[in-house]
Amino acid sequence: MFDKLVTTGGRILVECLGLAASETLLVVSDGTRPEICAALVEAGRKLGAESILMEMAPRQRSGEEPPAVVADAMRLVDVVVCPTLHSLTHTQARKDAVKAGARMATMPGITLDMFEHGPITADYAEVERLTQRVADILTGGRHVRVEKDGAVFECSIAGRCGIPSTGIYREPGQSGNLPSGEAYIAPVEGSGEGELIVDGSMVGLGLLNSPLRLVVENGLLVEAEGDRAGEWLEKLGDSREARNVAELGIGTNPKARLTGVILEDEKAYGTIHVAFGSNATFGGTVQAGVHLDGVIRKPTVYVDGQLLLKDGEPVI
Repeated sequence: MFDKLVTTGGRILVECLGLAASETLLVVSDGTRPEICAALVEAGRKLGAESILMEMAPRQRSGEEPPAVVADAMRLVDVVVCPTLHSLTHTQARKDAVKAGARMATMPGITLDMFEHGPITADYAEVERLTQRVADILTGGRHVRVEKDGAVFECSIAGRCGIPSTGIYREPGQSGNLPSGEAYIAPVEGSGEGELIVDGSMVGLGLLNSPLRLVVENGLLVEAEGDRAGEWLEKLGDSREARNVAELGIGTNPKARLTGVILEDEKAYGTIHVAFGSNATFGGTVQAGVHLDGVIRKPTVYVDGQLLLKDGEPVI
């Protein structure tokens, strides 16, 4: 079993991150995924890289910063991989590391099954092509409209850049999730209006048995209705920053499944996700210390009046 994990880890390090024998690899652990972390460290050593494992306490929620000593180490190595419970993707530590030239892959919520199957097995050349295409459309757009089961949500993306998370991070300063396959953007703060029907999964809740109805006014979440809505709101927090509409993302990985783990769910082809909280690390202005996503199945999406998704099917 461990040998198979090491083989998968080696393929990820070479094909996705371009790790070379002369480089330094840092695996950031929170103690929740010891087998995966150990396999990545061993794979790095087999490739001839200097492989380092740092373990911190689990963060309380996605978007919470790691300890300063971990953040410092992230800036000083060539490649960083983070198989953790909660996401380090939208942290200042990640932003500083890639600014320093690190190539970085975050794996929040990664499972042993996901490490070997599902989205990790995708044709990443095809994922990269589709993801870049969607990101370019978002970058060139000014206005987004989302329709789902009679609910309508609109926001401005004018002046913001679409970000491709392709799963290929071989150049200095590139980063994203692994497994991956999404294009996302930070909507203009204060511009979001309308209702969202989240019927796939929610960070902190997993797969949803019944949908949540979210109401947004002036770019802020003002109401959440449905089973477990109160539980989710407690995890999100009630500050103005936490209630900010932080992200609109579109899944581009045909191999991704809805499993209840957001790392995979938000990559699923035919879905979009909307997150609340921080967006300062990818083009926005809000730092909330939290970033929670909700996945919407089979939405219809328009960018500047042009159809991008029709009931979840890409029209590009």
